[in-house]
Amino acid sequence: MPKLNILEMIQASCLMDDVFMSECLKDIKCVELVLSIILEHEVKVERVQTQEVMRSWGRSVRLDIIGFESTAPNNTNERYNLEVQRSDEGAEVRRARYHISIMDTNSLVPGQEFKELGDNYVIFITENDVFKRGLPRYTLERVIKETGELVNDGTHIIYINASMRDTNTPLGKLSHDFFCVKPDEFCYPVLADRVRYFKEDKRGSEEMSGLYKRFIEPHREEILAEGRAEGRAEGRAEERQNIINNLMKNRGMTQDEAMQLIGLSGAV
Repeated sequence: MPKLNILEMIQASCLMDDVFMSECLKDIKCVELVLSIILEHEVKVERVQTQEVMRSWGRSVRLDIIGFESTAPNNTNERYNLEVQRSDEGAEVRRARYHISIMDTNSLVPGQEFKELGDNYVIFITENDVFKRGLPRYTLERVIKETGELVNDGTHIIYINASMRDTNTPLGKLSHDFFCVKPDEFCYPVLADRVRYFKEDKRGSEEMSGLYKRFIEPHREEILAEGRAEGRAEGRAEERQNIINNLMKNRGMTQDEAMQLIGLSGAV
């Protein structure tokens, strides 16, 4: 069985790769920068959780990034779920709805009143324009249909179309940076320094290597079996491509990562 060339994977990774992004955005300053640009106002985050599994009576979900902000005057917690999605299918609006619902479910403890429920944000940064309207940002809010008035129920869903990388705007610069693999080409120094640590600093590379190994190697056969089950097709080449496509779709891998995993490229 070929081994994965982890260091090459790290060098080829960008913030659109969820494992790499989750580790980079453990840094509160990075999360604050990203959220402040997207929401167009200053956000101060008190703590960050990554790859958090949230459970309900139904299906559990693993959330890439959750940031918490304690807000005055009622001291409720605002929560921000930040996800990166390369496939349009993974950015389905009903998935965003489910993320909101499960965050709500986990926001109150017994004895708390509904008015204490803080605002919850689900933010998808997508590789493609999933709504195909040519906008860099899509904000989904509940409205009174008859009047068009916003309903302030504290739920917010935002899609960032990262295919629009106009470096003349703050949001365009952010989208540009999410696809950068070289720290020197970043627009935002805070993000550049964090990425540089994992790519150019020995300690950072070792940390990221350990994370990649923990995430991929123990589940290698499971992942491949899942890809094969979903990607059955006539012909070896077609089946192989379907496995790659399913790894990209369901596991958030880049094409290079998927190919390395099945031993087609970059293996040693």
